[in-house]
Amino acid sequence: ANYFSKFSKPPVICKLVGRKVLDGIGQPTLEVEIYCTVKNYEKRICSTIMASHSQIPEHALPETIEADEKERKDSVNTAVGWVNESLNTLLRGLESTDQCQADKMLGEYFANKVQEKKEIQKREEEEAAKVTPVPALCPPAPIPKQKKGGRPVNKVLVAENPIPPAEPAEPVLCGSLAIGGTSLAIAKAGATISHVPLYLYIALLKHDQESPKEMTLPLPMVTLLNCEKNLSTKLKLVKEVMLIPPVELSLKQGIERIQDIQKEVTRLLESSGERPGPQADSKKGKAQSSGKKAEPPPLKIISHLGCLTTGYDNLEQLLLLMQTACKNIGLELGTDMYLAINCAAHQLMDYDKGKYEILTGTFKNPDEMVAMYVEMINNFPFIIALIDPLRKEDREQWSSICCALGSKCYLIAEDAATHISKLKTDQNINIATCSGVVLKYINQTKVSDLIELTGILDGQRHITILGSPDGESLDESLVDLAVGLGARFLKLGGLSRGERVAKYNRLLAIEEELAANGTLR
Repeated sequence: ANYFSKFSKPPVICKLVGRKVLDGIGQPTLEVEIYCTVKNYEKRICSTIMASHSQIPEHALPETIEADEKERKDSVNTAVGWVNESLNTLLRGLESTDQCQADKMLGEYFANKVQEKKEIQKREEEEAAKVTPVPALCPPAPIPKQKKGGRPVNKVLVAENPIPPAEPAEPVLCGSLAIGGTSLAIAKAGATISHVPLYLYIALLKHDQESPKEMTLPLPMVTLLNCEKNLSTKLKLVKEVMLIPPVELSLKQGIERIQDIQKEVTRLLESSGERPGPQADSKKGKAQSSGKKAEPPPLKIISHLGCLTTGYDNLEQLLLLMQTACKNIGLELGTDMYLAINCAAHQLMDYDKGKYEILTGTFKNPDEMVAMYVEMINNFPFIIALIDPLRKEDREQWSSICCALGSKCYLIAEDAATHISKLKTDQNINIATCSGVVLKYINQTKVSDLIELTGILDGQRHITILGSPDGESLDESLVDLAVGLGARFLKLGGLSRGERVAKYNRLLAIEEELAANGTLR
C-alpha cells in the first residue's frame, strides 16, 4: 500500500474555512482551516490562528481604544469573508506543497484589493470635491486660521529643537489577516502532507529543498519584567527587561536558570513589603505612612506579555535588583546570564518639547539619548541588546549609536523598523543602521516574504529576531518559523500565560528532536 501510494495523485486543496476566534487576550482574530483531497477523500489537514497586533500606544484614550476594537472586528469579519469565498475559490485544486505558487496568488489577490481600495478612496474624494465648491469660495475662514495660528509655541519649539516628525503609521488594509493566515495554513498543510515537521519544511523552502545538515536553535529573549510607563514611578525608559541565557547552555538549562532568577526576583520584591511602584510617593510620606498592610504588593499581576508588571524610579534601582537576584542564587550577570532592554523609544517622545521623557520630568534630545546609552552600556556591560533605543525617524542618531556601541551590544529595531512589505521593496530602510530587526508574522505577511527577507538580512550580516505580537494565540507556528528560518533570537514574552508557554514548550520539543536526530548544532 505504501509503495503504490507514491504513484497516487498528490493531495490538492479542496476547501478553506475561515472562522472568527479569540486570541490570548480575548480579542477577535482569524482561524484558517485547510481541507485537502487525499486519495479521493476530503480530509481536514490543519488549521492556524493568526496573532493580532495593535498599533495604538499603551493606555490610549478610551475613544481611541474603542475605534481600534471596532476596526479589528471589521478586519476579522472581512478576513473571514475573504477566506470562505474568494480565496476558497482561488486556491481550490492547488497542490498544498506548492507554497511559492500559493503565495504568488495570494500576493496578486491582495494587490488587487489594495488597488480597489485606492479607487474607492479616489471616487469618494472626487465626489466630496463636487459638493464643496461653495465653501471653497470663502477660503479665509477665521476658525481654521485660528486653529493653525493657535500653535505658535509649538512652531517655535520645533524650530529650536528640530526633530524629524513622526512618520505616519503604515496603513493596514481591512481583511489583510486572511493573506497571512492562509499562507501559513498552507505551509502547515504542506509539512503535514510531506510528513516532516514545519520547521524542517520551512528550512527546505528557504534552502531550495536542500536538507540542512545542522540546525541552530534561536536564543530565547525571555521577558522577566514589564515596566509600565503609566505608573506613579518615575522610570519611563524601560518597557521590558529580558533575560538571554549564554550559548553554552542547552535551551532546557537556560529556561531552568531563568525560572530560578524569576523566583528570586519575585521573592525579593515580596520581601520588600511593597511594590516598587508606590516608592515614587515616599517623598510625600505616602508609602511610609500607609504601611505594608494598607496596600498589599500586587506582584502577581501578570501582563499580557506573560511576566510580572512593576515600575521603578530609576534604571540603577532596576539593575541592582537584577544583580542582587542573580548573586543570591550564585549567578553573575554578564557571565551566567545576560540582559536585554526594550526601550520602546517611540512611546517616550514629547513632540511639544522635541525630546524623549526618560524619567518623569526629565527630557533628553536624540543626541543626549545616544550619550546616555553609551554611558549605560559602559557601566552595565551585561546588557547585550537594546531594542528600539530611538525612534525610526532619528536616523542620524541610529548611525551614531551603532558606531559607538555596535561592537558592544545588539541594537535592534522592532517598532523602529518598517513593515515587512516595505523592507522587501526597499532593502535599505533603516536596516543599515542597526544590528538586526524584529520580524512579526502579522496581517498580509506571507511565508515567502519571511523567507526572502531573512535571506536579505543574512546577506547583509544582520541578525533576525522573530517576535511575538501583543495578542498571541495558542498557535505554535512562530517557533517553527524561527527555527526553520535560522533566526538568531526568539522574542516570545514571559514564562506565564498559556499562549506564550506553549511556544516555549514547542521550542524545548524541537531541541529534543534535533538532539535525537544528531542535527542540533
